[in-house]
Amino acid sequence: MATGLTGHRWDERAQERIEGIVRRLVESGEETGLQVAVYVDGEPAVDVYAGTGGRADGAPPRPVGPDTPIHSFSTGKGFTATLVHVLAERGLIEYEAPVARYWPEFGTHGKERATVWHALTHTLGIPQLPARLTPAELCDWDTMCGVVAGLEPLWEPGTAGGYHGWTFGWILGETVRRVTGLTPGAALREYVSGPLGVADELFFGLPEEAVGRAAPLVEGDWAAWLADLPESAPFRRFVVPNPGLWTTAELANRPDYLRADLPACGTTTARAAARLYAALLGEVDGVRLLPPERTERVAAVAVEGKDRMLLGRYAKGLGYFLGLPAMGGDRSCFGHHGSGGSIAFADRTHGLSFALTRTRLVGGASDTTARLLAGEVRSLVPPVH
Repeated sequence: MATGLTGHRWDERAQERIEGIVRRLVESGEETGLQVAVYVDGEPAVDVYAGTGGRADGAPPRPVGPDTPIHSFSTGKGFTATLVHVLAERGLIEYEAPVARYWPEFGTHGKERATVWHALTHTLGIPQLPARLTPAELCDWDTMCGVVAGLEPLWEPGTAGGYHGWTFGWILGETVRRVTGLTPGAALREYVSGPLGVADELFFGLPEEAVGRAAPLVEGDWAAWLADLPESAPFRRFVVPNPGLWTTAELANRPDYLRADLPACGTTTARAAARLYAALLGEVDGVRLLPPERTERVAAVAVEGKDRMLLGRYAKGLGYFLGLPAMGGDRSCFGHHGSGGSIAFADRTHGLSFALTRTRLVGGASDTTARLLAGEVRSLVPPVH
């Protein structure tokens, strides 16, 4: 376990409190491995890490270090959204343009006028995947782009919202590929992680040399939580229609899955994810990913109301969730969480960014760690005046 540098609005004694909470969670067995990172005013304030990952190939669990990549599922959607916004700022993508302008094969079955804005806000209408899809097919880019292009919307694009758990990645990822000529992972490196100096810590698919560095995940009660969902539940019926597509440790520990370019997900360190969000709020070592006016636009409420797949009420910006429980319900916060309890977000009220990655996957009532630690951090940083 270790802590990083301190920001000028950050009390050094407070770092000990965060470190103490993380130590207690790991030593009690409630968590196996954690990374927690915070930036305040564009400066690294906390870099805490403790515990281990799971076992891989029968080897003993490896300690989690500050540079250990941890697969964090849909936390990566925030990376994808950020990449799209960086390209939009460069004039390569327009939010109101039909996806089919960039990807003509997508414009079928009523999707001809479905826009990038619809994709970013989960209102496009194709959250579903074929029931017999296999993990191997999931990992094949061309196969999945063909599947997604051929989907028929469950509702007219723009008339309702429903979480596009997997399809979000191919819709926006193939759009990125068409406008840049780069795979989504290569584009992320070129436009986001490279300029931020975290190209070896923030990924969609892992390069071969990084697969062995990643911490294997372990199941808490997340897989059981998914299994307890009624088969008629929209998330279970449409988004993850068979157990092979469930976002579990079993899937995340597959080498082919870890290597696959899947922009619906991400593998990262907490400090890299926190750095990305810090660079959406302001400069980080001279790098700012978006100008203030675009950050304001993408972090504002774009859609709000009942989500047809998740069945709760949510506020969403352009590719980000707003005011999640770990964000204290504050809509000035924007970011994304991932299956099993990871999260990364920016808090505009406090001028901070927060990221938590974890090796033990939990859900439901057990998913309290991010809320606990993010709440502690936010209580210790005074609002920006």
